[in-house]
Amino acid sequence: MSNACAAGEIKKPHRRCFSSVKPTRKQETRMRKDDSAKVWPLKYKQLLHVEDQNSAVRPGFGGSPVGIDVQVESIDSISEVNMDFTMTFYLRHYWKDERLAFPSKTNKSMTFDHRLIKKIWVPDIFFVHSKRSFIHDTTVENIMLCVHPDGNVLFSVRITVTAMCFMDFSRFPLDTQNCSLELESYAYNEEDLMLYWKHGNKSLNTDQHISLSQFFIEEFGASSGFVFYSSTGWYHRLFINFVLRRHIFFFVLPTYFPTVLMVMLSWVSFWVDQRAVPARVSLGITMVLTMSTILSGVCASTPQVSYVKAVDVYLWVSSLFVFLSVLEYATVNYLTTVKTGKISGMYSIDAAQAMAFDGCYHDSTTDTDQTSFSLHSEEDSMQERCTGNLSTDSPPIKRRKLLGGQVGRIILENNHVIDTYSRILFPIVYITFNLFYWSIYV
Repeated sequence: MSNACAAGEIKKPHRRCFSSVKPTRKQETRMRKDDSAKVWPLKYKQLLHVEDQNSAVRPGFGGSPVGIDVQVESIDSISEVNMDFTMTFYLRHYWKDERLAFPSKTNKSMTFDHRLIKKIWVPDIFFVHSKRSFIHDTTVENIMLCVHPDGNVLFSVRITVTAMCFMDFSRFPLDTQNCSLELESYAYNEEDLMLYWKHGNKSLNTDQHISLSQFFIEEFGASSGFVFYSSTGWYHRLFINFVLRRHIFFFVLPTYFPTVLMVMLSWVSFWVDQRAVPARVSLGITMVLTMSTILSGVCASTPQVSYVKAVDVYLWVSSLFVFLSVLEYATVNYLTTVKTGKISGMYSIDAAQAMAFDGCYHDSTTDTDQTSFSLHSEEDSMQERCTGNLSTDSPPIKRRKLLGGQVGRIILENNHVIDTYSRILFPIVYITFNLFYWSIYV
């Protein structure tokens, strides 16, 4: 018994000591954080009356104003083939919702993230003619909500939008494109919601380092207007307008410069000997095939439109010059063949020359061995026969036929003159074309 009592006496003080231990400072700090984490959601819900309001009902009636402010971060890409552009920007909404007003002694606003958005009313802005759009969500959704004590709300979101741009390529690649991104309320017409630029023309701000590889951004502007739908009425619409001017040097090196070189190389054949048939023919065919390759490459990188573009005019005219240089040598080679007596056919040299240059039909009764005669004796006999035929014609007809025969003989005897004239005429005409082209499109 004495041992049991002693044990009981020993245990009692031990219980008293355990119950009297006080919590440490770390434990007190944790308890306070847990209590604040539980109280803060209740506090903002009570202050903003979030639980008492319906997020589907807009604040106020009779055209509640919603201000818009845009900060353009970047223009990511411009696609001529798809006729669209991709833009990343910060879209800020301003409106007043008296249901969110709360008392504050310091007049400080309260800032929230995306978790509060589903519990309050926000404007239903959408982008007209948009193909794709998304809100950035790394590391969380890029949404910010700022509520002031008087009920004014700022709702900011970071968005990337791919929208259509109706482009005109008639002056491509010397063109200037006007694109716009259009904002509009989807459900509320002008009687229920009024969209306007918060700070007027200063509502649209851009980053100074925005640049594109093919375009120079000439102008950024904000405008507004109305649009009418037959089933629902008039709606407010805001426009983000920007003007893009294409860098011409992007197309000078891969398109225009090689084209000019090909045309100039085709003129080299004018200085090559007429008897070097393989050299001149291979040079002309090579230039034609190279121009075809340049044409196909440009067509593959530009949109398929039903009208003629400026680059098409330049390439096709340049191709025509290359083709004419090939035809020029074909003419020179034919005249050289006629002059040397190597033409083959059912007519002799004498008859072929007469038919080609004086328009008279001559029956060839001579044997093919007569081609061994000199060219002067054949020309004399041809002139005598033509003179006999001219005696039966009237004087004007005689002079016309005589002049035609003389011109034909001059060309036949001096076919190298064609190359001489081509060396001068081809460059002059091509330079004149370039002057007209660049003065019209630039």
